Amino acid sequence: METKIFKIQSSDDTQAIAEVAEILKNGGIAAIPTETVYGLAAGAFDVKAVENIFIAKGRPQDNPLIVHIADFDSINELVSSLPDSARILAKKFWPGPLTMILPKSDKVPLVVTAGLDTVAVRMPSHPVAAAIIRASGLPLAAPSANLSGKPSPTNARYVIEDLNGRVDAIADGGDCSAGVESTVISLAGDVPRVLRPGVITVEQLRSVLGDVIVDKAVLSQPEKGAKVMSPGMKYKHYAPKAKITIINSSLERYIEYINENATENTAALCFDGEERLMPLKCVTYGGENDGMAQAHRLFDALRELDEIGAQTVFARCPSSDGVGLAVYNRLLRAAAFRVVYLFDE
Repeated sequence: METKIFKIQSSDDTQAIAEVAEILKNGGIAAIPTETVYGLAAGAFDVKAVENIFIAKGRPQDNPLIVHIADFDSINELVSSLPDSARILAKKFWPGPLTMILPKSDKVPLVVTAGLDTVAVRMPSHPVAAAIIRASGLPLAAPSANLSGKPSPTNARYVIEDLNGRVDAIADGGDCSAGVESTVISLAGDVPRVLRPGVITVEQLRSVLGDVIVDKAVLSQPEKGAKVMSPGMKYKHYAPKAKITIINSSLERYIEYINENATENTAALCFDGEERLMPLKCVTYGGENDGMAQAHRLFDALRELDEIGAQTVFARCPSSDGVGLAVYNRLLRAAAFRVVYLFDE
């Protein structure tokens, strides 16, 4: 397959936007930028096009997709009911990096929802994404635009590396600002439940809705064979080729652990400013107390570990507060939940 690559710097690039939209209207699949990560989009009502997303990514079909819209009224054809909580969240956080899970309408194909009776919906704030959605006239189902299991791409270079020749088009809209996927909250139960944390934090959601639960799968392994309601809940995800182990400790104990356990192809994943202290090659992913910087850097850092040939990686453990919860959630899955706890006595 020949992949057309479009450089789209803004929503004013109407010709390129129109060409990408036409590909989508004709049943093609296209990688598009959003404020979180790049998404691999297809018309959400086109079963064949959505199936081609799974084929291109090598993605298991038991992993639901998020449907992207550009205007709030577009949600009406996707859901069978719309609680007041959804309207409240949309008014506060849309457009933006928040996905809501709601009871689906009959119009949404089961291939989009992995057979579930709920659908995940969000309205991206990236102007190019919004322009492409509007120009296509379609709600767009879109997981991250990477090969399944690899770190999500936050720039077009990694999308091209993974998907060139596997998709119809790639829209290069520059770097993504958030760096991790959207916060996912389920409104399909009695109490709102966060299934995947993101840069819209649990604290922010509680300030608007009051009682909000964090699903236990955010920080723990899902049960084997369990059906997941949201993308990003699988056991291993976002992973480089290297075997990652998270080291939950002070910086001093972390360096001691590296000195005792590193081999020739071991690398460190550490915080900004710590690289000069490392006794081996390393990649940094933001300041120790800066969750937003960590989120912005994490997926690129995971890919850079592959680029330097790391086979084993010891990672500094981020905080699980605020945006840090999103970073820790992604790093846990990249590490397949391998964590070493070293506490000073």
